[in-house]
Amino acid sequence: MAATRSRAPEFPAGLEWFNVGSPVKLAEQRGRVVLLNFSTFGSVHCQQMLADLNNLGMKYRHQLVIINVNSPRFPAEMRRSHVQQSIRRHHVSYPVLHDPELQLWKTYGIKVWPTQVLIDHDGYVLGGTSGAGKLSRLEQVISHQVALCPSTAAGPVPAVPVGYGRGPAGTLSFPAKILATGNRLYIADSGKHRILVMAGSGQVLQQYGCGTPGFIDGTGTVAAFNNPRGMALAGEFLYVADQGNHAIRRIHIHTDDVVTVAGTGKAVRTGITAGREPAEVELNAPADIAFRDGKLFIAMTGMHQIWRLSLVENTIEVFSGTGQEGLADGPPGLAMFAQPAGLTLLGNQLYSIDYGASAVREIDLESGIVSTLVGEGLFVSGNRDGIGTAARLQGPLGIAADPEHQMLWLVDTYNNKLRRIGMKTRNVATVMLDRALSEPGGLAFHNNTLYIANTNAHEILRLNPDNGRAEVLNVTEEFIEI
Repeated sequence: MAATRSRAPEFPAGLEWFNVGSPVKLAEQRGRVVLLNFSTFGSVHCQQMLADLNNLGMKYRHQLVIINVNSPRFPAEMRRSHVQQSIRRHHVSYPVLHDPELQLWKTYGIKVWPTQVLIDHDGYVLGGTSGAGKLSRLEQVISHQVALCPSTAAGPVPAVPVGYGRGPAGTLSFPAKILATGNRLYIADSGKHRILVMAGSGQVLQQYGCGTPGFIDGTGTVAAFNNPRGMALAGEFLYVADQGNHAIRRIHIHTDDVVTVAGTGKAVRTGITAGREPAEVELNAPADIAFRDGKLFIAMTGMHQIWRLSLVENTIEVFSGTGQEGLADGPPGLAMFAQPAGLTLLGNQLYSIDYGASAVREIDLESGIVSTLVGEGLFVSGNRDGIGTAARLQGPLGIAADPEHQMLWLVDTYNNKLRRIGMKTRNVATVMLDRALSEPGGLAFHNNTLYIANTNAHEILRLNPDNGRAEVLNVTEEFIEI
C-alpha cells in the first residue's frame, strides 16, 4: 500500500444506508481509521472477506470504522430486498452503503471484487488492496494506523440497529442445497450450519451439526459445519461440501459419525501440492459435489475449477480448469470456469453451472473436454429463453438431471425462475410456477418430482414438473427414531 495525500471524497448524497440509523459522514469519522470494502454479496471471495472483516471490526472497534460498499455485479443485486437478506445471511455487523450505480466504485477507480480502500484518521486515502487472501497484510497496515489515532475520536462509531443479524423465525434458515434419494431428503440448512435428514412429508429424522459454525468431527450434533452446501450419497456415506470450512466432510448415515476427508480448514490460494493426502490438502470454498464410480467431482468455487477426489485411491487432483476466472472451452488444461456452484451427472457428461458467468458447462468424463451450453461471457447475463447460447441466465446456483427425459433442470437464482434444458434440442425454457421463488439456491429431481431449496424464503418446495404446482413442505423437528 503506497501512501498518498489525496483527501477521501465525502459519500454521495442520496444513496441508501443499511445497519445505521442515519447516513455516515466521512468528516465525522476524523480521529478513526476508515476501511471501505467494495464487494458484491454473491461472490464467494467477497463472502470470505465479509466474515474476516467482522472479526477485524471487533478487534479494533474503537479505532476502526468498516463500511461495506455494496457494488452490484448483477442487476438483481441492486434490489433492496437482496441487500437486506444478504446482510442477514452473512451476519454483516457494520454499516453498508448501497451503491447500485457504482458511483463510489468509479470515483475510486475500483476494478475487481473485493477491493479494500484505507483512509487514515485525518481523512486521507492511504491506498488499497484487491482480491482474496490479503487480510494479513491489510491488518498489518491497520494495526500501524490505529496506533497513530488520537486518544479521543471525533464522534461515535455508527451503531448497528438490533435485529439485522437475526435469522428467520421458522425451522429452516437459508437452505442452500437439497438431495433427494429413495424416501429421504437431505437439506443443507446453511444459515444454521447443519445437515437435516427429512422424510418426504417434511418430518425431520436426523440432524448433523450442532447448529453454530465450527469445524469439528464427531457424532451427530457434536459435529460442526460452516455454511454447508452440496451433497452426494455414495452407499452408506453422505458427502458434504462444507464451504465455509473449505472441506469435504463424510457422514456415515447409520452410525452418524462425521469425519473430514479433504481440506484443512484453510483456503488454498495457489493450487494443489502434489503427493499429499486429501485431508492435508487445502481447498477453497467447495460448493457442490457429484459422485460416480468411486470418485467425487467437486465444484471448487474459490478456485474456479472442478476437482476430483478418488475415494478408492485417496487422492485429489484438479479435474478441469486453469484456475483463472473466465468462460473458455477446450481440454482440461485450457478450460476456464467462473465460480462453479452446482454439479450434476447425465450419461457420460458432468454438468457444471457457473454462477460468475451465468453459464451451464458440459464436461466429457472420458476426454475431459469442456463446452458451453448456455453463456457467452464473464459479464453477460439476462433473462431470456432460447436455444443454447441464445438464452440468458442471471447468477444461477443449482442444477439437477432427469435421465429418463434427457433433461436438465436449473434454478435461475437471480431471475427467481425454474428453467429446463432439453438435451436433444438444447432449448432453454422457463417453467411457469404457481408460487414465487426467492433466490433459490438448489434443487433435486427424484421420481418425477422436483424439490427446490427456496433459499431466501427459508423453505423447501415440492413441485410437480408437469403442471407447475408447488407446495411448501411443512418442516417439523420433532425427531423420531429411524
